Amino acid sequence: MPRYALRLEYNGAPFAGWQRQADRPSVQGALEDALAKLEADVPTIAAAGRTDAGVHAWGQVAHCDMAQDWTPFRLSEALNYHLRPAPVAVLACAKVDDEWHARFSARERRYLYRVINRRAPLVLEAGQAWLVKASLSLEPMQEAAQHLIGRHDFTTFRSTECQAASPVKTLDAIEITTLETPRGREFQFRLRARSFLHNQVRSLVGTLERVGAGTWTPEDAKAALEAADRQACGPVAPPYGLCMTGVGYPDDPFEASAP
Repeated sequence: MPRYALRLEYNGAPFAGWQRQADRPSVQGALEDALAKLEADVPTIAAAGRTDAGVHAWGQVAHCDMAQDWTPFRLSEALNYHLRPAPVAVLACAKVDDEWHARFSARERRYLYRVINRRAPLVLEAGQAWLVKASLSLEPMQEAAQHLIGRHDFTTFRSTECQAASPVKTLDAIEITTLETPRGREFQFRLRARSFLHNQVRSLVGTLERVGAGTWTPEDAKAALEAADRQACGPVAPPYGLCMTGVGYPDDPFEASAP
């Protein structure tokens, strides 16, 4: 059975997350329903990461096995037709080896979290960023982030429902930048790691926001990490500000398939 890699974009607002659920809409469910309209016996698909309810993506990667030998262009066009009106789109499609796996072949996941810092309610960006009304300072958040980068026990920033075998992870980067726009000041948190714990990104951002607001110091963030205690975590940032922006592989299947 030919295997295909799919790069996906979706708005997470109407979904209960990536993973298929019996009684709630999911991104996986929408994609598998579209695949079933092309071939009746398509097996369950796999994704690079299981995003939570409300989390968006423009760089999620999944793979599927098909009975027919589709051209990548024709498969992506057919899927986008049958995905309508669900807010899910196939941005790229590539044929890959049978051993290639969207999750297990991945070497890096990348996320972006957006915070808009202003008093007025969000209108155009509603559901796409976290509105924080209290003034935030960039430099203390950047200082606190340096304490969190590297290999650590991230129990503090791990959901109690996390099923990972170990809380020890290596966080390769947290880059925090800011943009001044006529519509307000935007803070962008870019995080990169081989893998993340459940709710880790949102927990980290929520803690860093407390530092930026002056409620915590950078040293408080370091102490929270070292406590290895979920109770030491700051508030968890809401899901709608988070977007999965990319997955890294030893060989990019989409680049290799580009004309």
